[in-house]
Amino acid sequence: MEIKPSTLYIVGTPIGNLEDISYRAVQVLKDADVIVCEDTRVTGILMARYEIPKKPLLPHYKNREADTIGPVLKHLQEGRSIALVSDAGTPGISDPGCFLVSEVVRAGFTVEPIPGPSAATALLSVSHIPNTHFYFEGFLPHKKGRQTRLKFLADMDCGVVFYESTHRIMKFLAEILEYFGDRKILLGRELTKLHETVFRGTVSGAIAFFEEHSQKGEFVIYIHGKIDS
Repeated sequence: MEIKPSTLYIVGTPIGNLEDISYRAVQVLKDADVIVCEDTRVTGILMARYEIPKKPLLPHYKNREADTIGPVLKHLQEGRSIALVSDAGTPGISDPGCFLVSEVVRAGFTVEPIPGPSAATALLSVSHIPNTHFYFEGFLPHKKGRQTRLKFLADMDCGVVFYESTHRIMKFLAEILEYFGDRKILLGRELTKLHETVFRGTVSGAIAFFEEHSQKGEFVIYIHGKIDS
């Protein structure tokens, strides 16, 4: 593909296995003038794997997205093409990116998606729980509003997809058991990686399982909706 000047490309990257990247994504990363990324070290590993030439890497942190706006707009105004990546998956989906995209669009520049892997859809593709429609929650708030969200989500008549970290997974499962009850659950840990785990069962069963097995890594969880649970 021919990359366009003054364009921001949103590039999906692997969620674990580095081979899960599209030819188009690699080509955009090779041809872009600048790469905006969460962690330059993580992106550096991907660049080395696919022999992507060295170029400016602009850090883009979740809690400091505003810091990136000025430099990105300046590059676009000067005709450069930019590729935005997150550490894993698609930028803007529970990762930095949405605020940056909003500002770039508001400034009148083109934004194009380069689709890639998603932990949510990877898990749903192997689901034994009906998923013709579902609600994507992502990460729950850590403190303020957490209980309110749990009560709201527990009452939904469709399945709910969550993301959770290694440090909070057991607390999360205990809260789900309290607010949702002992529903069917599908849980993926370290999807596409060497120690990938997919658990199918109930919430209480998941708690018992992960008390005995590794809790390290990133988790994606799909919980059955209220009506059919």
